Amino acid sequence: HSVSRASPNLTFVPACLPPDPVEVEELQRFVSNSKRLFVMTGAGISTESGIPDYRSEGVGLYARTDRRPVQHAEFICSASARQRYWARNFVGWPQFSSHQPNKAHLVLRDWEKLGKLHWLVTQNVDALHTKAGSQRMTELHGCTHRVFCLACGDQILRSELQERFEALNPAWKAEALDVAPDGDVFLTEEQVRNFQVPACQKCGGILKPDVTFFGDTVSREKVSFVHQRLAESDSMLVAGSSMQVYSGYRFALAAREKKLPIAVLNIGPTRLDHFASLKLNSRCGELLPLIV
Repeated sequence: HSVSRASPNLTFVPACLPPDPVEVEELQRFVSNSKRLFVMTGAGISTESGIPDYRSEGVGLYARTDRRPVQHAEFICSASARQRYWARNFVGWPQFSSHQPNKAHLVLRDWEKLGKLHWLVTQNVDALHTKAGSQRMTELHGCTHRVFCLACGDQILRSELQERFEALNPAWKAEALDVAPDGDVFLTEEQVRNFQVPACQKCGGILKPDVTFFGDTVSREKVSFVHQRLAESDSMLVAGSSMQVYSGYRFALAAREKKLPIAVLNIGPTRLDHFASLKLNSRCGELLPLIV
């Protein structure tokens, strides 16, 4: 688990004030009072590793461009949409897969080792919690580092698929225009046109990243499993998420129903602000390491 000790990459982090000592104290009290902490993370925990998010004011993808991520139905139904997706993903993969966890990921790993963190649910697909060493964890929306076949279910590593892309497209080259949150880059239709996409080696089926695309739903089994982990917990911390997506927000609603104390650490407003016990506007990588 090699982790860069360099200073955080703040290109995609919205401006915010340094942590307020009073807020640090409040979060410290919240964490100290928790015996079985349930943590949910979002894109805002990975922005300090250099990965942009979608919604942050001024620096998120939606603020910077009019581009939108691929929709599930479009990927399933359209060969040209898949060609476009995989061409962009192929170009972006070397950089995206090289991102390393930051201090916030490492703190949560340490809390797990100490028995403080009962379960971690991440909405991110970047594998940074895994790279940091977290184990008591559910990747709610899957992970871009895995690929599976829609027909037979066979699973391969994304790095293995990269080699197959290279073999199929030896002369194909494209310059990335900009990086998107889920590891792809922006290319023109002209650049994408001749890109060859491999099929499943076992059955010839369609290959898809093991992630929940926009417009798709998280499996019932996974949702039920996360609800069970939440039921065993005594408090909830949301770190780096505005919780705009219902697939994550539903667990905050369940925590509220169970009357669990909820702390939110996120730059900017969230859907939880009106019922959270504690709301902190700080960088995850700056505030979490201050908690003992």
